[in-house]
Amino acid sequence: MHNSQIAHESIQEILAPDTMTLEEFLENDLEGYEYVKGELVPMPPATMIHGEISINIIHYLDAYIRERQLGRLYTAETTFQLDDRVVKPDVAFVSTGRLPENREKASPVPPDLAIEVVSPSDKHYDVTEKALAYLRSGTRLVWVIEPVAKTVMVYRSETDFTVLNYEDTLTGEDVVKGFSCPVARLFE
Repeated sequence: MHNSQIAHESIQEILAPDTMTLEEFLENDLEGYEYVKGELVPMPPATMIHGEISINIIHYLDAYIRERQLGRLYTAETTFQLDDRVVKPDVAFVSTGRLPENREKASPVPPDLAIEVVSPSDKHYDVTEKALAYLRSGTRLVWVIEPVAKTVMVYRSETDFTVLNYEDTLTGEDVVKGFSCPVARLFE
């Protein structure tokens, strides 16, 4: 092992040990990590396509939400506690009536709508597990946007999900009532 590798691994152990308690993670809120069942999970840097898709969904969804004063939209820097995990969805919506009073720390309230944009390094298993974790914690709707296939997997429950393709229309269903956007616009 090279000295630089040893130094890098030592720095990683100091900055982000493999395990810590939920309380320790919430206290430190390590940038670039999520917390899953007692372990730190590194979040890979977003690609340009990932960023473009995230901005597109924010552009359409935020305008709709703000105009109707339905709640707040949050980006990947925002932390949400879901039972035994702490996550940072790419985009999240929390309705006005569910906004926590103290918004200076991680949200103890799961988002009403969680949106994840799949990255090249994401494993299908992990993305699905995360979508289901949102639902188990009280999130009512999850959109998983897949840039390569240009699809959106819409999760309503562990047994109720739909794949929308490039020609379909994405809707907010009963979570963001009245919102709709052609799937194709997400990939422009």
